[in-house]
Amino acid sequence: MAFSKITQVAAYAPEQIISNDDLSQIMDTSDEWISSRTGIRERHITREETTSDLGTQVAQQLLKQSGLSAQAIDFIIVATITPDSLMPSTAARIQANIGASNAFGMDMTAACSGFVFALATADKFIQSGLYQRGLVIGAETLSKTLDWSDRSSSVLFGDGAGGVLLEASDTKHFLAESLHTDGSRGGSLTSGLVGLSSPFSDTTSDEKYLQMDGRAIFDFAIRDVPKSIKQLVADASLSIEDLDYLFLHQANIRILNKMAKKLGVSMEKLPANMMAYGNTSAASIPILLSESVDKGIIALDGSQTVLFSAFGGGLTWGNLIVKI
Repeated sequence: MAFSKITQVAAYAPEQIISNDDLSQIMDTSDEWISSRTGIRERHITREETTSDLGTQVAQQLLKQSGLSAQAIDFIIVATITPDSLMPSTAARIQANIGASNAFGMDMTAACSGFVFALATADKFIQSGLYQRGLVIGAETLSKTLDWSDRSSSVLFGDGAGGVLLEASDTKHFLAESLHTDGSRGGSLTSGLVGLSSPFSDTTSDEKYLQMDGRAIFDFAIRDVPKSIKQLVADASLSIEDLDYLFLHQANIRILNKMAKKLGVSMEKLPANMMAYGNTSAASIPILLSESVDKGIIALDGSQTVLFSAFGGGLTWGNLIVKI
């Protein structure tokens, strides 16, 4: 039976950095107000690069690090809620940019859970035996979805991309997974509503900007997600202590602190970088993973067991336990 393993990781963020002090120049906020509530001190915001541009940078890095040609890639999955366009997909644009002429590409929409959902899907493609190598990328330009007059949401998010090269393996690396959706609570985090506009329809208005019920999302994150992690670990006949690191979606340092307490783990096991990036949605976990490899925290030699856990709009949440 075919298995899959993560063999390379990479990340990219726009050069422009916007600090909390910069935001205080355009809205009623302060560094203290933002950082004390979220842990965020700055974020990368694109000047002209699109989501596919950010994802292309990641794809090119993955190819360079692996020594593979673009023609060796069988598929590209891009997790994003901020595509350049609905058609062609961001994945198709990246496929063209890197010249991966043998690869199929598709976008996946699962908000901040997108990378975990996409990685779980890519694992199944390789398990099928039909495909040997794929790129899984989370890429976002959330800055274009924000109402910059709304300080409650606009201060939280940033732009960036991260991804992995997934390749076929003789040994099992993806040990356990659980993916969840609760559409009945979807109204607490929305973005990009396109209204009806044909001559034969009742016209409805667009709601372009991201809107969030912060309290509802906070409660969801600290209640449902730790519960699902505990269940997955138990179902896999593991203990929390067996996990070397827990890579959680980088939404808010308060959420991470609460989740660490509920799971009974030290914050040392929860790498964090939202201080420098903000919430980059589907890009947050792969950016964090790439930085952890660069710092030597993750060896990428198959010796460590990690958890990827993400949560966001949909509502969606998902967990993967992986040997990496």
